[in-house]
Amino acid sequence: MLNVSIVLYNNDIGQLLALCEVLTQVRCLNTLWLIDNSPKPLTDLTLDQLAQTDSKRIQYLWNNGKNFGYGAAHNIAIRQTIEQQVRYHLVMNADIEVKAEDIDRLHLFMEKNLVVGSLMPRVVYPDGRLQPLCKLLPTPLDVFGRRFLPKRLINKRNNRYELRFTDYDKMMNVPYLSGCFMLLRTKAVKEAGLFDERYFMYPEDIDLTRRIHRNWLTLYVPDITIVHNHTQASYKSLKMTLVHIVNMCRYFNKWGWWFDSERRLVNRLTIESLNKKD
Repeated sequence: MLNVSIVLYNNDIGQLLALCEVLTQVRCLNTLWLIDNSPKPLTDLTLDQLAQTDSKRIQYLWNNGKNFGYGAAHNIAIRQTIEQQVRYHLVMNADIEVKAEDIDRLHLFMEKNLVVGSLMPRVVYPDGRLQPLCKLLPTPLDVFGRRFLPKRLINKRNNRYELRFTDYDKMMNVPYLSGCFMLLRTKAVKEAGLFDERYFMYPEDIDLTRRIHRNWLTLYVPDITIVHNHTQASYKSLKMTLVHIVNMCRYFNKWGWWFDSERRLVNRLTIESLNKKD
């Protein structure tokens, strides 16, 4: 069995209802948690529509207009998963399109591969283009260079950081998987710790994946594809750009800016492993 959590903030209601309808068809679903950081709660009409989808397995929680941040909101649901002793927890965005049977397939994969602590499927844009969401542990140059330097100066380094040389056509054990869709083994999360709530949003997925990666496989599984309607808000909004910068600074303050021996070792071993596969 698994629990699913989706953090909401002024989301498109039609998109949310469509996703909930799919998720409640997942055979292994225990509870779908909707944690709402929005200034106002969902309307009674929307709640009635959700209830019609599956009133028993959908739990809606509005945080009284307080935006706790992405990781902290997901932690509310993850703690319930741990307390209920549910074996798996799926963290996902509301802008994901996925088939119910594919979540069941990923659940079965985890059941058969007990050394996997976290996994992410192949992720594409609505037009079918690949989203390169498997990455090495970032350096400050990887994060800030790709945002502020001309592409011609950073392109080679960015391609290595995003592991583009792998063509994303094989299963890979990588230290940084995107938080848009993270299927987590509850035991691994209990060992590694939950999302670090010091981050309002953005680097919480890097932080959690690298902690799980220490003792578990953190896998990219290309056999299953999901669609991510990714808007890259931090590239379009000055406010979100500042949020991104502040939280990445918190990440590097925690793990090290230029001197991070664990990062150096993990990235080297990851590259060596992937080159051997080639």
